[in-house]
This record gives sequence, structure tokens and C-alpha cells, in this order.
Amino acid sequence: MNLLHANDAPGAYPASWYAATADALPEFAPLTGEARADVVVVGAGYTGLSAALHLAEAGMDVALIEAQRVGFGASGRNGGQLGSGQRMDQEGLERLMGDADAAKLWTLAEDAKDLTKSLVQKHGIECHLKPGVAHATMSAKEMAQEHAYADHLARRYGYDQIEKLDRDAMHALCPSPAYHGGTLDMGAAHLHPLRYALGLARAAQKAGVRIYERSEVMQIDEGARATLHTKGGRISADHVILACNGYLGGLNGQVARRVMPINNFIAATRPLGDDAAKVLARDVAVADTKFVVNYFRLSHDQRLLFGGGESYGYRFPADIEALVRKPMTEIFPHLRDVQIDFAWGGTLAITIKRMPYLVRLAPNMLSASGYSGHGVGSATHAGKLMADAVRGQAEGFDTMARVPATPFPGGAALRSPLLVLAMTWYSLRDRLGI
Repeated sequence: MNLLHANDAPGAYPASWYAATADALPEFAPLTGEARADVVVVGAGYTGLSAALHLAEAGMDVALIEAQRVGFGASGRNGGQLGSGQRMDQEGLERLMGDADAAKLWTLAEDAKDLTKSLVQKHGIECHLKPGVAHATMSAKEMAQEHAYADHLARRYGYDQIEKLDRDAMHALCPSPAYHGGTLDMGAAHLHPLRYALGLARAAQKAGVRIYERSEVMQIDEGARATLHTKGGRISADHVILACNGYLGGLNGQVARRVMPINNFIAATRPLGDDAAKVLARDVAVADTKFVVNYFRLSHDQRLLFGGGESYGYRFPADIEALVRKPMTEIFPHLRDVQIDFAWGGTLAITIKRMPYLVRLAPNMLSASGYSGHGVGSATHAGKLMADAVRGQAEGFDTMARVPATPFPGGAALRSPLLVLAMTWYSLRDRLGI
């Protein structure tokens, strides 16, 4: 199944609250005929936009090729949370990589946050960037674990931006009966993801990047000078960057065996007005500790943007609103009958270890994907790391590429059945509270 076309109208953004509140760019023309560039970047999400922008600012001739529209994929549909650290926690990375590399990965993750914030400021991107992400726990045991981890980050890495919340403090922040304490990370942040993507695209265009939309890459001929073929044309380049994440399809089997697309869903309620304080008392985002994570925040017009819900396949369900309303009601019972104005799905990508997969596929071909729900900062940063590597400064890229990337059993062919089994098992664990 080609996820570029499975769930969305060609060349159109989904009917999301994000699309309704963003100023879309005029359409870029598709690639036609013959073209050349120093670097071709495939995929105009955060990864590709960041890579293209940084390469163009360094004086390189860059072409950015997108199968649909700029920010069409997960970059324009996600929960908008700019989290701290890597997707795998530091204790796990210390066991996996050793203390020295784990420390480097922490520094790179902090660089990712700083980079994202600095790009918003430097390019004047109006994406409602605000500080604060809370991690809400489901039990006293999980709360103790969350607090211990905050202590670990402070002790080992000097990270002092996290406030530990007991049950009363969490309820004062988020009055949900489901939660039992947690933490509030004021070094993390949240934003309007599509506005951020479009802002990066404007900056890239201004820097000289040639952007082609509606130009799906069908084939890549590798070599000292690679050639990429679309339905309308072809382009040759000295370097190729693959920035496709969940929409890679069959372009590269090595990546496809290690990176699995999954779908996720978000709903936006009607503006809640004064009732917004019954959801969140402060303008922060929240993610909880369930395996099928619930994540939410208030929009700038006081809607609840709530992400969650289980899906067992690559087709979006017919009734996304009903799918998301179920977990939303479990967290906020008083919103059982609230009007939902928008509901949409999107495709992200995960790896077995929940760490991004950065890889040098050939001497002149790099790829980054598999952000596992942590892509706002990680994808932006991965784009810069690949841009640096193209220019011969590969230390950061190589550090990320050293993280072991286990192939999914059975490769790309069995990823979907395995996803069904995993989601069934872990959603059962969520329900049983184990």
C-alpha cells in the first residue's frame, strides 16, 4: 500500500484544524524535464526542509522534491510537542550505548530543541511556540518512576527545568481524574506544527532552495552523480538526502526494514471558552504514560487538541472522531458530548528501539527517519545533521548513526501484521493497568 495516496486527496492538506488556521503557500510547480542540483532532498517535512535550508544557507544549489505539498505528512499533522531528550530515555541509552555516547545523545537532543526555537525566532515563524510539556502518570508507581527520572536528569546531566508534580499538583494543572502526578518540563515546548513547517519552507525558498511539489520520486539511480526519476522529469545531483519518514514506500529497502509507518489521530473540539480551565489551567502540553499515548493541549483559540486512539492497519478509519472521542472521554469524562469540529489522521514512523534511524546508504546518499513520535525537534535537527555531513562535518550524524537499528522481524513485508499484534497486546496492558 502506498501511504502517499492511501488516505488523502492528491495535493491537498487534510481537513485539520492546523490546515484551517495556517496560511498555505502558493503551490510549487512539479518537476518537469531535466534538472541538476548539488543536492536533491526528497521529502518536504521538517527533516527535508531543515536539510535544504541549511545547505542553501551554506551556498549549495539545492532542490527539494515533495510528492504532495510542503508539510503534507506528519510534520503538518502532529501534536506539536517539542520534547526534551531523545525518544528513548537516558537510562535506556546509558545501558544501550554506554555513558559517553548517552551523554553525547543528550547534548544532541538539547541542541535539537535549541535549533527549533532558534529557527522560529530567526525566521519570524508565527507558530504559537510556548514553553511547557507535562508528563502525566497513571499510578503512584509510575509517578515515583517519573520523579526518579527527573532526579537522574538533574544529577547526571544538570537538567533543572523539570518540576515534580504530586497528585494534587497534577490535578491543579490538569483536572483529570485519570492522572496520578507526573512532571512538568518547562524546557520543552509546543507549537502549531503546520505553521512551523510552512515557515521553514518560506525560509528555504528565500535562501534559494528550488521546491517542487506533486513530484513523487519513483526511482533513484545511484552513482557518483545520482539521478532521481519522477513521473514528469528527472534530476541529477552529487548528493541525495532521503527525508521521507513514514512515506518512504519502496524507495530503499534497507530503511524500510528498520522503519515502520503507523497512523495516529487527533481531534479538535469546539472552542471551550471558560471551560478550558477544566482541561488545563496553564498553557502547556500534556502526554501521558499509556503505551497508546494520549497527548493534548489547548489551541490559541481555546480548543482542546486531543491525540489518541488505536488503529490496526494503514487505512484511516471511517469515523476518526469516534475513535479519538473514546480516549478523550476516558481522560475528560465531562467532555463526553462536546462538539468536535475537526478530526484527522496522519502517518508517522517508528523503529524497534524508538530512536531515529540515521544512515549513510551510499557515499553520497543519507537518510533520516523513524522519529517515533518525537519528531518536531529530532527531525529538524536530523536535517541539519545531514546538511552538515554533506559538507564534511559528520560528527553529530555519526553519533546518531551509531545507535543500533534492529530490523523488524520479517522485514517490510511483515511490519503491518506485527503492528496489529503489538497494538493489541499493549492496548490490553493499558486497559488492565499493568
